[in-house]
Amino acid sequence: MTQRDALPLAAQILLALVELQDAPGAEVSLPRLAKHLGASASVLMRELSLMGDVALGANASAGPGWVKVRQADSRWLVRLALSGSALAEGLQQVG
Repeated sequence: MTQRDALPLAAQILLALVELQDAPGAEVSLPRLAKHLGASASVLMRELSLMGDVALGANASAGPGWVKVRQADSRWLVRLALSGSALAEGLQQVG
């Protein structure tokens, strides 16, 4: 178990997106992210839905807006939002 494995899944996702993006703000495919983290796409989608800025459900409030998720044809793509980039930068300095 690495130090990163002890982090909450949201933090692991943020750090992985920094590592996997080709350029700042670039999108990463969900399968690539899942393989990198050793987690299923469905587990990541549940976590990503909480990390985004969309309110899911009638009485739900929006999340912190750390990530943006979109579907292009049949591919799910994820990228860091500005607030997520700032948080990931802070996590990198701590770890």
